[in-house]
Amino acid sequence: MPSPSSLPRICIALGLADPEKLLEHARKEADAGERFLEFRLDYLHRPQDGMAVIRQFMNLYPDAFLLATCRRHQNHGRFNGSIEEEFRILAAAVDAGARAVDVEIESAETPMAHMSLLEGRAQVIVSYHNFEGTPAMDPVMRRMLKVPAAAYKIVTTARKPSDNLRVLSLAKSYPKVPVILLAMSETGFPTRVLSPFMGGVYTYAAPSAVEGTAAGQVSARTLRNLYRVDKTLKAPKLFGVIADPVRHSISPAVHNRALQARRIAGLYLPFLVSPLQLKDFFVLADKLPLTGFSVTIPHKQRVLRYLDAVDPLSKRIGAINTVYKKAGKWRGTNTDAEGIRVPLEKRIRVAKSSVLVVGNGGTARSAAFTLSDAGAKLAITGRNPDRVRALAKICDAEALLPEQAKQRHFDALIHATPLGMWPHTETCFFEDTIPADLVFDLVYTPHETELLRRAASQGKAVIHGLEMFLEQAARQFTLFTGESAPKAVMERAAIEALAEQQAITNHQNHKAAH
Repeated sequence: MPSPSSLPRICIALGLADPEKLLEHARKEADAGERFLEFRLDYLHRPQDGMAVIRQFMNLYPDAFLLATCRRHQNHGRFNGSIEEEFRILAAAVDAGARAVDVEIESAETPMAHMSLLEGRAQVIVSYHNFEGTPAMDPVMRRMLKVPAAAYKIVTTARKPSDNLRVLSLAKSYPKVPVILLAMSETGFPTRVLSPFMGGVYTYAAPSAVEGTAAGQVSARTLRNLYRVDKTLKAPKLFGVIADPVRHSISPAVHNRALQARRIAGLYLPFLVSPLQLKDFFVLADKLPLTGFSVTIPHKQRVLRYLDAVDPLSKRIGAINTVYKKAGKWRGTNTDAEGIRVPLEKRIRVAKSSVLVVGNGGTARSAAFTLSDAGAKLAITGRNPDRVRALAKICDAEALLPEQAKQRHFDALIHATPLGMWPHTETCFFEDTIPADLVFDLVYTPHETELLRRAASQGKAVIHGLEMFLEQAARQFTLFTGESAPKAVMERAAIEALAEQQAITNHQNHKAAH
């Protein structure tokens, strides 16, 4: 029986209500090379039916390591039986071939806990789950250690970025204790990647063809190929992107592939950070520690107050999209400016061209200052007239109401609002004729936005947001790592990520239609 430290770093969590489906999906995972699986017996209508599945599976894959769990309803599981019945089911699972069992602390510490049914026959993992938040961790750990076990699993719910740190720090505080450390929710996703690198025994992944058993789980393929969870990266450099929402971002796919291409021991993670959590995020960033991170909606302007230094152009723009640490200080810059200017100059001579910028947020400000500095004849429009006027005034541009802009004609139009961005892909700023010969949409998810579709149907030349994204991302990569960006690799990764995102959207739309 392997010790916890010799287990694979990824456990596939399978929770299905039908025994035949459980076996089918377990076989799919095993045939794909996965050898560490969790069977959530409490998901079955009759947990006892899982014993035959375990026997069949272990006969087919005798080298697999199977973890059996039968979590009670009182602990957010689906089993409605008593603690005594829970232990009898787990003991039967061991008899059938399971090599480890997961027992929640609430069951394990009661007088009714029949640990003798399991002792010496299987590894016992004692688990703690908090579905409300992330409390102080030391009292939790002290409570856990009162129950002898092969390993201890602590799972909380991350409500703010620093909750990730609170959970992960247990591995450092208890270096001799085998721990599995995770935070549920999208905010807690970084723990699923970082836990094995920071001393955790393993992490959990969703199966490839069905939903996972907890919020924030992603597939083993993503953990393995994108985040290299099964590689031994000693003290990897950490990078990331902060946004709200962040799930749509293709930055992790692009930057992680670039890091791999340049053989840099680094990881680039998505951090969900709400507008009110920026200060808290910097607590996490300093302690992890992060080397640098990308900044997108809605933080490009607010983040300025937390930086030690900002370059002059970014200060004028009043928005940044890149933060990196140098000599212990957080420095901010704006690679969006070049990301906008370079693709545009390949098509038109910007100086003296008439250009309409749509929007008044951080990206729109980058576009406005860049084009103003390049000598364009600039107009700005958007849904907030006061902010449009304020931006136009400092950029020496003309402020237009949307209805006024639609009556004019421009050499180029730059769309810099979130309209049309995934998942609200059907929205568009212009309902009818688009008032420009060249349309540059800075939204890159999806690749073909509603605005670009309409522009193409009206015979306009178009620039996809992906061009801007790749240009600014390449400059970020160099700032983060000091190395030249592998642009071809980054472009392939971006196209693949967008195609995968589109496939997921199509699948969801198909399910909704039926």
